Amino acid sequence: MLRVTKLTDYATVVLTVLAARPGVVLSAAELAEQAGLEMPTVAKLLKPLAQAGLVEGFRGANGGYRLARDAAAISLVEIVEAMEGPLGMTECSVHAGACGIEQSCGVRANWRRINDVVADALRGVTLAQMLAPPPRAPRKAIAATLARA
Repeated sequence: MLRVTKLTDYATVVLTVLAARPGVVLSAAELAEQAGLEMPTVAKLLKPLAQAGLVEGFRGANGGYRLARDAAAISLVEIVEAMEGPLGMTECSVHAGACGIEQSCGVRANWRRINDVVADALRGVTLAQMLAPPPRAPRKAIAATLARA
């Protein structure tokens, strides 16, 4: 099963807390409380998010964190890559020469194409969009889903 790590999921939650209050500086403790996460977890998230240029940190009595740029300018692929490194469905999608059968592999090009599709999908969703509630499914679609269950 393909999935992002818990820390990447939590990083998205923390960033949406910041996105909901543009320009406001929140302490790590405030972020933890508003995100419903433990303080050590939030502290662990903030370092790579700051290194990736997604949040800005401020020291001092009124210190804390805020988004480094508008939420509409931050894509999900940036968040995933800040937390997990370059997106790669397989090792050879990211690093050439990492596999012993790379030269004779018949599926490598397809994995790279799939990798590009996933990356493009994540690029197409912004942090600002993550704030909005998901669109509701039409009643007919819900009824059909329930009938199959």
